[in-house]
Amino acid sequence: MRYELYYWPSIQGRGEFVRLALEEAGADYVDIARRPGKRGVPAMMKILEDKRMARPPYAPPFLKAGPLVIAQTANILMYLGQRLNLAPRDEAGKIWAHQLQLTVTDLVVHIHDTHHPVSGWLYFERVLQNNGGTHMVGRRISYVDLSMFEIVEGLRYAFPKRMKRFEKKVPGLVALRDRVAKRPRLAAYLASKRRIPFSQWGIYRYFKELDA
Repeated sequence: MRYELYYWPSIQGRGEFVRLALEEAGADYVDIARRPGKRGVPAMMKILEDKRMARPPYAPPFLKAGPLVIAQTANILMYLGQRLNLAPRDEAGKIWAHQLQLTVTDLVVHIHDTHHPVSGWLYFERVLQNNGGTHMVGRRISYVDLSMFEIVEGLRYAFPKRMKRFEKKVPGLVALRDRVAKRPRLAAYLASKRRIPFSQWGIYRYFKELDA
């Protein structure tokens, strides 16, 4: 199979993790955005801006493998690892390799956000609407819906003023948050002592001077 890698042509960035795997394996691939003219960056942007895609990538890097479009570095590497003999074959080994790569992803995020913090809110709103406006994935609740609930709650704690204004731009995600909060088991959990309250020691921390 000839793989198509989509990433910015002038930087290593997250795309380099994928390039290294493809190069090590001697895989047949094309670094699309590095091609000249309209076949390069414009071809990548055409996919990113295609609002008809049911499962669009959020941002580069993403990989085309036949009919599949796979985004997120760790996800791409999990896919390629099995096909390029760059990951263990046993289940425990595969999970361990993916776990380590996710930890690398966490580290990269910390490094990246020191100079370029980015919000993915509008992307998730788009994904929600493309999926019918009720769930992030499929037609029933998934762990992605639960995670979006937690993000809304956390940001409301950390940036109450900013969120009050910004939520007008993502009404679907706010409605999703409300639906999750009303689910019987979740509602009981949220009202119980098992739910640890937000505090200045967690991921979401409130600083008045930052809540403009």
